[in-house]
Amino acid sequence: MIICLRKPKTYNIMNANNKPIVVPWDFSKLSIYALEHAVLLAKTLEEDIILAHIVKRKSDIDISIEKMKKVANEYKKKYGIKPKIDVRAGSIFSVISEIINESNATFAVMGTHGVKGMQKFTGSWALKVIVGSNAPFIVVQEPPITNKKLNNIVFPIDFKFSAKEKLIWANFISRKFSAKFHLCYINITDPSLKRKTFSNINISKKYLSENMVDYEIVKLEGSNVTEEAVKYSKKIDADLIMISTTRNISFQDYVLGASEQKIIVNKEKIPVMCINPRKGITRTGGVTG
Repeated sequence: MIICLRKPKTYNIMNANNKPIVVPWDFSKLSIYALEHAVLLAKTLEEDIILAHIVKRKSDIDISIEKMKKVANEYKKKYGIKPKIDVRAGSIFSVISEIINESNATFAVMGTHGVKGMQKFTGSWALKVIVGSNAPFIVVQEPPITNKKLNNIVFPIDFKFSAKEKLIWANFISRKFSAKFHLCYINITDPSLKRKTFSNINISKKYLSENMVDYEIVKLEGSNVTEEAVKYSKKIDADLIMISTTRNISFQDYVLGASEQKIIVNKEKIPVMCINPRKGITRTGGVTG
């Protein structure tokens, strides 16, 4: 792995007024799946798409740019949207975040196929890429269903304070896609955690009602909110599961498997939107994180 100490060479940098969708691109079928999902989002949001390709050596940049130009032209013919490209040398764990943050991206859409592949955009290492970004990641395992929109989104609620930040994005997605949110929780016996969970539920109800977001409250069976949320998502044919990542995740979490990793690579292969907790007011305003 090579980490560039100088600012990487780039191609086709976005202007400051654009809020594109970034797709990490490694020429795999998973990156194709991610691009197909991004196209559907981009058409609704009326935003550009950046294909972000990371190489190990600066000497590889020029030839990679030519390959990426061909990819962009190919998908312009296929989808009617020509992706912009950004090719840099360095580590995927830092450079992907640089591209997302510098371009002021709305989302990143990334493909994964489980815990295989240490240097690809996959598995436990995908979480390390995700938590370094200011923008939410939508992680996909399969191509989108043709013309299927974001209609039903599962929104697990627990005792974490970061649940409030998810509400900001729920409001954003509701306004853009007219989606319904399923606020799910499990029964908790610990009095303190139960109190915090119901506090988050009440805050969620109030916020979503005030912003006229369509939602329902669902009590799940079982004791593991991650597992039960995936089961419920399968039951209602959900289009997306929305979660918050954990602050300051340790290396051991990557190796052993944090709860976020388990839901990201869920066996039902439902797309997962991962929101990184940030301090202060988020892009749509209204709730502190």
